[in-house]
Amino acid sequence: MIGAGALSVGDVAMAALLLLANGLISVAFRLGLERGMVVAGLRMVLQLAAVGYVLQVVFRQSSAVWTMSLALLMVAVAAHEACARQSLPIAKPASLALSAGTLLLVGSFTAMYVTSAVLRVEPWYSARVFLPILGMILGNALTGMALAFETLTQTASSGRGGLEARLALGHPRFEAMREPIRRALTTAMMPVINSMTVAGVVALPGMMTGQILAGVEPIEAAKYQIMIMFAIAGASSLAVAAAAVGGVLLITDRRGRLRLDRLSRKTPD
Repeated sequence: MIGAGALSVGDVAMAALLLLANGLISVAFRLGLERGMVVAGLRMVLQLAAVGYVLQVVFRQSSAVWTMSLALLMVAVAAHEACARQSLPIAKPASLALSAGTLLLVGSFTAMYVTSAVLRVEPWYSARVFLPILGMILGNALTGMALAFETLTQTASSGRGGLEARLALGHPRFEAMREPIRRALTTAMMPVINSMTVAGVVALPGMMTGQILAGVEPIEAAKYQIMIMFAIAGASSLAVAAAAVGGVLLITDRRGRLRLDRLSRKTPD
């Protein structure tokens, strides 16, 4: 059984060779992404290794303080990542506050609901259950928020003339920004919809794959995957809606003016 064996450092290194395909494609098409891929790969290894050791300690504590402290750290990092690679980033303090507040509320509520009402874990803050679920929720929610911010600001910037005309005619800001909001919501919710559409047919999602590799019966693994997909979909939609609505509030003001001066152009990482 695969789940009975432990991976060695050499096994992980063998898997890392597959990353060469990304580098070769970048070189062949002159994308200039090789350095970014190497940095991302090294960062992933260091982060996951560090988290693995930290979780070993936290799991042994069975303490709400330890669990919530690590959860807050996860939310803070997720909020930063949601705003980190925007081509037209909104003023940092405001966008970070919006991202952090949204991810904290949506992530903690959904994770608590799953652990206490769906899985009925005792105690609900059990780090072994709460933190992995929170991580999956935050990972998908931050991606949705990043897409919502990017689409909203790009659409508002490219359609500036029409938006300013509607605002000048007295349209409320949410009515004037209806099209950018619609595009932001559609774009940001598409990844989750696609994931649910192909789950089990094109791909076996991560949670289900992990449980199957660990020896869990496929039907039980499928039940857990269905549960977490519903949780991710619900949390992501709430986060995306908050990003779109909050983004509109940040790039307009109470006097009905479009404030694209609150955006700063930069080259994405």
